[in-house]
Amino acid sequence: MGSSSSSYAPKTVYLDVDGKVQRVMFSPDYCPKCVLNLLCLSRNTAILLIDSEGALVSIDPSMPANTPNNLYKVMPHSTNQGGEKEDMFQNVLSQVAEQFNRAFRINELKTEVTNRLAMLEKRVELEGLKVVEIEKCKNDLKKLRDEMTSRGGVRMNCNCKYNFTDDGKKLSPRRDVPSYPKYTLSQETIEALKKPTFDVWHWEHNEMLSCLEYMYHDLGLVKEFNINPITLKRWLLAIQENYRDNPFHNFRHCFCVSQMMYGMIHLCNLQERLTMTDMCILMTAAACHDLDHPGYNNTYVLFSSVIRFQINARTELCNIFANVEPDSFKQIRQAIITLILATDMARHGEILDSFKQKVDNFDFTNEEHVKCLKMVLIKCCDISNEVRPTEVAEPWVDCLLEEYFMQSDREKSEGLPVAPFMDRDKVTKPTAQIGFIKFVLIPMFETVMKLFPQIEEIMVQPLRDSRDHYEELKQIDDAMSELCKWPCVQNTNQKNYTHKNKSSKRGVSK
Repeated sequence: MGSSSSSYAPKTVYLDVDGKVQRVMFSPDYCPKCVLNLLCLSRNTAILLIDSEGALVSIDPSMPANTPNNLYKVMPHSTNQGGEKEDMFQNVLSQVAEQFNRAFRINELKTEVTNRLAMLEKRVELEGLKVVEIEKCKNDLKKLRDEMTSRGGVRMNCNCKYNFTDDGKKLSPRRDVPSYPKYTLSQETIEALKKPTFDVWHWEHNEMLSCLEYMYHDLGLVKEFNINPITLKRWLLAIQENYRDNPFHNFRHCFCVSQMMYGMIHLCNLQERLTMTDMCILMTAAACHDLDHPGYNNTYVLFSSVIRFQINARTELCNIFANVEPDSFKQIRQAIITLILATDMARHGEILDSFKQKVDNFDFTNEEHVKCLKMVLIKCCDISNEVRPTEVAEPWVDCLLEEYFMQSDREKSEGLPVAPFMDRDKVTKPTAQIGFIKFVLIPMFETVMKLFPQIEEIMVQPLRDSRDHYEELKQIDDAMSELCKWPCVQNTNQKNYTHKNKSSKRGVSK
């Protein structure tokens, strides 16, 4: 019996059976005593070292003391016992092999290795197929791109669900990675965004997009709804691109309403009273409420809230709710549409009366109460320009009147009745604003103030100041109109006109 000399090589035991050497290999972790004990524990077998003549050479003295005596059998020299000797050694070898199988779990390991190899082979095969498919798709896309380029912009007919025609601007969500310049918000801007006094006139479109993006992150909506940041950028770009270039109902108005909603969320501590889903509904409805507005009010063109919101519901690359469960998405989508429809001024009295009935005993755990509050909040934000400082609010009046006059001029040309507040021959800036502020804005904001008293100083009082400002302007206009009725003033005006006209003619003749 011997073993290899290297401590790192497997240990080997040689058994000499009738001149035939039987070799058994052990792991290098096994010490000689472990090997011997393993051999000793072989069932009903003695460990015998026998020479070629069949005589017992030695019995290892290091065997365990409790080994039964009947395991030691001396084999006397006898020629007729050669068969028994060979059988004994075959039995020894079988028992040793069995112990090795148990000790090293050879069969189990073999099965495990075989299974793992099979799995790896299958994975390699599948990954290989994926690579082939990807390459095939790349080649197909390249061929398609080359084909479109070769056609040189020739329009192709297709049966896709979007009908791109020249009849107005259609929804066209971007499919490329957003590339609008990133505007880094200063701490001053971040704080200003939370206040109704924010001046919306000093910002370019890419800056407004960055501000909207920041609002979604700051409110925790991106994390709560697992919104892909790239998808959020695509969605905001699609929103901006699908607001028309109207005097009033444009993307800046969208930003204005969204910023006011963001400001009210902070001012009224809505994060502590409403759910994250409610805040997401409020912000998203504010951004989408006038999407694709044609520049005419609802008496001229009725809008579909599905068209306004389909940019979210039907386009995967722009769907910020892609990771929301289908049932939850349906509820969110319906709630957003409900708020969009609430901005229709035809429903103003109905919605405000409903809120007045609830406000004195308002319950934030009551679903109907919260729904009514959200409708009132988006109405407040939609028509909140007069809450802002005069230098910010007054340009919006000019923009709105310009849009009204465009509609009334078209209605006159088509023989349709014209609303008095849209007729450029009858309306003035003071007359347009005084009634709206006194009978629409102040009553609604004062009702909200019952639930959120903190808005009085920063939102309600500016409305009262704006009302007083336009009433003063109206008094001045009325005085000037009355003054123009006096004969002496008329004559003076006529003389001034004649003098200027003659001077002008003299200047031309020279």
